Amino acid sequence: MAAGTGVNGVALAVLIVLFVLVAVAGFMASRFKAGDGLESLDEWGLGGRKFGTWITWFLLGGDLYTAYTFVAVPAAMFATGAVAGFFAVPYTIVLYPIIFIFMARLWSVSHRHGYVTTADFVRGRYDSRSLSLAVAVTGFVATMPYIALQLVGIQAVLEVAGLGGGDNIVAKDLPLFIAFAVLAAFTYSSGLRAPAVIAFVKDILIYLVIIVAVIYLPGQVGGWDAIFGAAQDKMATTNEATGAPTGSFVPGVGQSWAYATLALGSALALFMYPHSITASLSSDSRNTIRRNAAILPAYSFVLGLLALLGWVAIAAGTTPIGLDGEPNAQLVIPQLFEDMFPAWFAGIAFAAIAIGALVPAAIMSIAAANTFSRNIYKEWLKPDATPAQEAKVSKLMSLIVKAFALVFVLTLDKQNAINFQLLGGIWILQTFPVVVFSLYTRWFHRWALLAGWAVAMVYGTVEAYQVVNPVTGKHFGGSLAAIPGLEDMGYIAMTAFALNLVITVVLSAILNALKVSNGSDETIPFDYFADSDDPRVIKDLAAHEPGAPYSDPDGVPGNAGPR
Repeated sequence: MAAGTGVNGVALAVLIVLFVLVAVAGFMASRFKAGDGLESLDEWGLGGRKFGTWITWFLLGGDLYTAYTFVAVPAAMFATGAVAGFFAVPYTIVLYPIIFIFMARLWSVSHRHGYVTTADFVRGRYDSRSLSLAVAVTGFVATMPYIALQLVGIQAVLEVAGLGGGDNIVAKDLPLFIAFAVLAAFTYSSGLRAPAVIAFVKDILIYLVIIVAVIYLPGQVGGWDAIFGAAQDKMATTNEATGAPTGSFVPGVGQSWAYATLALGSALALFMYPHSITASLSSDSRNTIRRNAAILPAYSFVLGLLALLGWVAIAAGTTPIGLDGEPNAQLVIPQLFEDMFPAWFAGIAFAAIAIGALVPAAIMSIAAANTFSRNIYKEWLKPDATPAQEAKVSKLMSLIVKAFALVFVLTLDKQNAINFQLLGGIWILQTFPVVVFSLYTRWFHRWALLAGWAVAMVYGTVEAYQVVNPVTGKHFGGSLAAIPGLEDMGYIAMTAFALNLVITVVLSAILNALKVSNGSDETIPFDYFADSDDPRVIKDLAAHEPGAPYSDPDGVPGNAGPR
């Protein structure tokens, strides 16, 4: 069955009911762990910084495992195989030891100084407005394609259910506008508490659907032997557009660099995104972060099963045809569910995907808006802005952010939605040295960090632009390019990152030798170990006045440091 066969009334009804219930929960979420209103970034944008282990686990799970999980990864497995799709599994495994090491330090220094974004931290660490702006702008821009990916996920579900698509521009993009309206409304009214509440429903639905799918579907298509055999046969067929094999059943010798760099680069990049930082900083202690780094890999197991559903669809003979009559790999998982499940359960599966897109899209728009209001509006446009004014600007910007995401969806190639996220990864990875290295040392010079970032951003963007989709002829058709000095293909973000590191290290050595000022540091060693229950940490840091001293951490006068 294809998406063009008409409306699945039962599945659509179940989807709409669950979607409406979740939207209502989003509007009511402002009362969840309510603080002193939503008139500050701490309350609206970080949920009051009071989420415990389980709330944070659901929130981070809802934030990190998105429509990318349900739509783009299985679609890549279905279309081109393991290199383009299955790398997401090792990347999430590598990810958690990385965040276990550095995220607790970032949480502590952010709690101590009232930082809301990584750009706040960079501003305090180096007293550099320009470096802070670079981090803020990168995070803001890189988030756009990630939000777009969530909207593509919602659109895929509604299209398979029989809504949207076709030649009429209004009807074709109606699912995106519906998603925009719902997201805009409950995000504006409830802030981060909305996705925190919805994440509970989202994860319950996801686990239910995946457990049923991996138990039920293989038996319907001949078992895993038949599934792997069908996938291997399809990947070996010749792509008429390129003359090369359709894809890779497993990464070959010439594809190892692509697979490895995609996995490592994505792992290093993920927690540089503003939405990942926002979800982490909303937790109530540094140990909450570390506990979540230990238990979040449970999602990686689910991700592996989800990825394999792309090959289940091959064995099932799923034909993902959109309402416009064109093949669309992004529809393959919703189409598989509609073809193989009873209509009522297909509706539940559709809701799981749609809600799985709503949660991260809400967090992403909040995080991008926080970045704008704190690091662009207050830092550059209105330094005397009150917390209430910051929150108001952030709420309005969250609407504009979603509009930018719509532009991505409407102007770039939706057939390869996974490249939306990878394009953002090219950009956001270049902030890794500025943020993570600076949590441990100030040896890296602020001007060297800025130069490395700038060169890498230009290089990465140009290289990505030069990748042309062989089928559509459009630019930004992928994220792999030849690694300089090697014949193999690799993730452009990692090549740019290597260039970034070389420039940063060389220039830092030169500038330090010349004793060029590296700015003042408002943090002290104690800040990186402070916890929520430490009586030495004052509670009103977000409203701290510029130039005033912080509370003294150890009873030794004068070492707390001015802002």
